Amino acid sequence: MKITAVAGSPRGMQSKTRKLVTFVLAGAKEAGAEIDLIDRADLQIVACTGCESCSLDGTCVFGDDFPAAYDRMLDADGLVFASPVYVDNVSGQMKVFIDRLADAMRYQKFAGKYGCSVATTAISGGDAVVGYLNHVLNYLGVTTVGGMSVALDDDPEALDRAEPAARDLGRRLVLAVRDRPRYPDQEARMAENRKYFAGIVRENRDWRPDEYERWVREGWIGEE
Repeated sequence: MKITAVAGSPRGMQSKTRKLVTFVLAGAKEAGAEIDLIDRADLQIVACTGCESCSLDGTCVFGDDFPAAYDRMLDADGLVFASPVYVDNVSGQMKVFIDRLADAMRYQKFAGKYGCSVATTAISGGDAVVGYLNHVLNYLGVTTVGGMSVALDDDPEALDRAEPAARDLGRRLVLAVRDRPRYPDQEARMAENRKYFAGIVRENRDWRPDEYERWVREGWIGEE
């Protein structure tokens, strides 16, 4: 089993968000998982331009670091999204990464995986960003097991106090991957999302027949 985290801070090793997500991964490792950290600060990723070329074959026109990170996510059983709070939202770097996942959302490429989210903030907005990141995971077809945020507020010990809860979150994620619990509310939301995405899958079935057939096999759409 592999748990892969995406840390959305631009600050690299200096990032408090990175430190928080490493606690989550440490808990996952304690529970027996292989872990992988994708640090957004290490990646050169171009912002999506909405050209829609990925709709043709799933391939982006930009030759940057995104495809390799995407493949690492696909290889995982569980995902962790992490971001600092920048002006009441995720960092710009994390938003660019999320926007590049649009094709994966439409085709539900991560369906069946489990995930969670974490955020750091100075004072406020952390819970809202965790909620947004878990919402994005649901868009991807990922079932979420919760999340947590840490308000730092010039408190050098805030992250250290959060470590036990963060490690527990990582362990809970591993248990969810193993036991595959059901979350009816999330399942209902994701089913509604797929009703919308189904129109795109049908529209592009001549371009992407393999994806169309996968949706038929999953029972998400009826064969026409």
